[in-house]
Amino acid sequence: MKQSRTPLYKWILVTMVLLLVVAGSVACGKSNEETLEPVNEEPQNVEPETPVDTDVDEIDEEQEEEEKEYPYTAPLTGMGSEEMLQGRVIMVMINNHPAARPQSGLDKADIVYEILSEGSITRMVAIYHSQEPEVVGPVRSIRPYYIDIGLGFDAIQAHAGGSPEALRILKEQQVAHTDAIYNAGAYFWRESFRKAPHNLYTDFDKIREAADRLGFRENGSIPQLLFVDEDAEAQGETAEKIDIAYTSTYQISYEYDAESGQYLRFTSGEVHKDLNTDQQLTATNILVGTAAHRILDNEGRRHIDVYGPGDGYLFQKGKVQKVKWERKDGVIRAFKDGKEVGLYPGNTWVHIIPNVPPLEEKVSYQ
Repeated sequence: MKQSRTPLYKWILVTMVLLLVVAGSVACGKSNEETLEPVNEEPQNVEPETPVDTDVDEIDEEQEEEEKEYPYTAPLTGMGSEEMLQGRVIMVMINNHPAARPQSGLDKADIVYEILSEGSITRMVAIYHSQEPEVVGPVRSIRPYYIDIGLGFDAIQAHAGGSPEALRILKEQQVAHTDAIYNAGAYFWRESFRKAPHNLYTDFDKIREAADRLGFRENGSIPQLLFVDEDAEAQGETAEKIDIAYTSTYQISYEYDAESGQYLRFTSGEVHKDLNTDQQLTATNILVGTAAHRILDNEGRRHIDVYGPGDGYLFQKGKVQKVKWERKDGVIRAFKDGKEVGLYPGNTWVHIIPNVPPLEEKVSYQ
């Protein structure tokens, strides 16, 4: 009987299939080994997801501060406050003679009124309510129109003497005031790094101690100001540089800083800084108004109208509006087309300048 044989080509096919199966098993085994590699191995040259950076922390804190909601609002700045501010307003007469610069504490004032005294020198009526500097000064004497400004805020007025007319008004109207010369000398001091009369200082603890000894009320009647939303678009023409001439020999200027939304102050061409902080003085709102000025005596004392109405400019966020200013409800305010123009939250500087020559010749901007 003839024995059957498997053809040779079938053996070749079987052998090839077996070889493919073995090769596939090896490949699968290798793939399984790769998937079993440690999964927590650190990748090379990859930055951490959250790098440690103190600048980032500072930015986050600033953003949180901006976004934070406060339960109260400061009545004279429109800024948020952690507490209801009920204490009495304090007004301090600040010297602006060149020998008195840089002053201390102007950066903490809610509102500053700059008005001429004698000659070409202005003085500042600094209004404090929401903030207090550690030291304030140099303190200088008072005039009737400065008293009028303080009365509008029902403020305790701190000063060093005054004109005969001013002293008469303080006495007859029983104005709450602490005077370094006549009723509260122990609550002021003189510094040695400047010469008198440009070296007289005080602080708010001493002003309150003097006020308590003199029997003044702790709380006062605080006027209400109109504020707009801080994100509201400013109206008017571009005004990023401002020049204000009080007299032919005394000028001030401001430059707008878009990043901070503040105007930076310069006096007689020099950066105007605060002595306490060494930081340049700034303003959120700047109101410039013209008023009648009249010389009263040989000393050069003036009568200045701080009631208005008068022509003015209101500078905010790099823009300017032509306005009318007038004192209403105790405070100098800006009006346009008969309606009050709101302030942006922040501090305000008010500049009262002579009305001759007219506003456009005393103030320029671009």
